[in-house]
Amino acid sequence: MAKIIWAGQACFQISVSNGKDHSAEVVIDPFDEKIGLKVPNFSADILLVTHNHPDHNNTGAIKGSPFLIQNPGEYEVKGVFVQGIDSFHDESEGKERGKNTIYTIEAEDMRFCHLGDFGQKQLTDEQLDKIGRVDILMIPVGGTFTIDSSEAAKVIGQIEPKIVVPMHYGLPKLKYELDGVEKFLKAMGKNSVVPVDKLTIKSSALPKEGAMEIVVMTN
Repeated sequence: MAKIIWAGQACFQISVSNGKDHSAEVVIDPFDEKIGLKVPNFSADILLVTHNHPDHNNTGAIKGSPFLIQNPGEYEVKGVFVQGIDSFHDESEGKERGKNTIYTIEAEDMRFCHLGDFGQKQLTDEQLDKIGRVDILMIPVGGTFTIDSSEAAKVIGQIEPKIVVPMHYGLPKLKYELDGVEKFLKAMGKNSVVPVDKLTIKSSALPKEGAMEIVVMTN
């Protein structure tokens, strides 16, 4: 089973457990309070940072003594398999905003993918090959610093995940001007999605092939 909580921007906590003898907490991209949002009260066994910008790299805010991953490569910590995949923060091969690491996370028979501040127009064949099958995709949709809603829709079409969780979009207290999530929902042909404060999911309860769900989370 996995429980996902979103703190805003690109910051998530994914708690995985098999209910018996194994559990692990993964936190991705903790942000600095300067961006206007409340810093999350998260603890972690594994801490992932997609790139070194202050709205993604506030590692000191996370409790515990997590294993820090901030580069491409393959890692295994507490039965959780993590793969970091090289990508760009912009559409000009990093010349504007540098590099970004995409992460895939495998645990409890599920495969998660967090795209970080992905800024390419689309994924390359090599990136797609490394990402592979995805059950739950966390994707930026707010534009300006990352792909926007229409570009996100194309990337989702490349990956074909079972569940999509939009992130990195405009929020009332956020000090960055980003598009709201409504624009993304419209691009995906969804009129309304009821937001949830957490997503709890088992591999057996994932949507069937071709029945993709969009989950909007509250922070």
